[in-house]
Amino acid sequence: MRYVIHGAGAVGGTIGGRLIEAGHDVALIARGPHLDELRRTGLRLQRPDGDHTHRVATFASPEEAAISADDVVVTAVKSQHAVVALDALAAAAPPDTPVVCAQNGVESERLALRRFARVYAMCVFVPADHLEPGVVRAFGTPSSGFLDIGRYPSGVDALASRIAADLDAAGFAARAVAEPMRFKYAKLLHNLHNALEALAGGDARGSELAERVRAEAEAVFAAAGIGVATDAEEAERPGGALHRRPIGELRRRGSSSWQSLARASGSIETDYLNGEVVLLGRLHGVPTPLNAAVQQVARRAALDGVAPGTIPLDELTERVLAAAG
Repeated sequence: MRYVIHGAGAVGGTIGGRLIEAGHDVALIARGPHLDELRRTGLRLQRPDGDHTHRVATFASPEEAAISADDVVVTAVKSQHAVVALDALAAAAPPDTPVVCAQNGVESERLALRRFARVYAMCVFVPADHLEPGVVRAFGTPSSGFLDIGRYPSGVDALASRIAADLDAAGFAARAVAEPMRFKYAKLLHNLHNALEALAGGDARGSELAERVRAEAEAVFAAAGIGVATDAEEAERPGGALHRRPIGELRRRGSSSWQSLARASGSIETDYLNGEVVLLGRLHGVPTPLNAAVQQVARRAALDGVAPGTIPLDELTERVLAAAG
């Protein structure tokens, strides 16, 4: 069984690199300078225990990778790029190809299920970054991250169990879970603060604004009848302490949203994080002015090329409150 990692950035590169180290057949799909560097020098996976360079088959598209139904495709592009990625995958891969959605947010699984019959949801806690071509830094130890996987919308089958076992043996604390979306909604609550941290720095996560943003989401989830994994359920994971450690002198500086601003990518995943709360609020008649305002401010910052951590928290709070009316 070959693992095809569609999107070999921070999460995809860490998963792919650790699977390679465990002896699995792995292929990467990447683009731009990252693709060029992967082909030229290999994947350089830096971890607290040292540097690991892997020569790995790397492709520019699913078509070039010649994907078959015997492959497992792990889609690890950011949620805002999922439609384009899944359309390219659907044009090249059989409809019974198993597709694992390893993104923040809860929308990619629905997008994948429109195109593929065998879709798996993966909840990802992987403290990693990808800020330069060919290099992925994974700061987690002793495991490289927490991974929960199950069939979408629910259930555990033989393949989910096998993938979880492969990942667990490859250096993750991974498990198969019957209700993976409950864990992804719990992760979404954490991710609602990504944009605040990206714009104003780490102190924004514990701010009053962050608490109010989360409270809106919790009200929406309750109105929508959405189940969220509890802290106790998340702590039941076997084998799994996860600590962030520096790599040499380098520490992980921010979330995936922070990294989008740092790379000046022009886009940010907030539409699928805070924007998910906004969508649910509109569907169920629950006001979400703060999440809508965070969504607007973050999108504008990404389009304008605002550098991460450059807006003082007081100023950001004023902007969000003004946008919220």
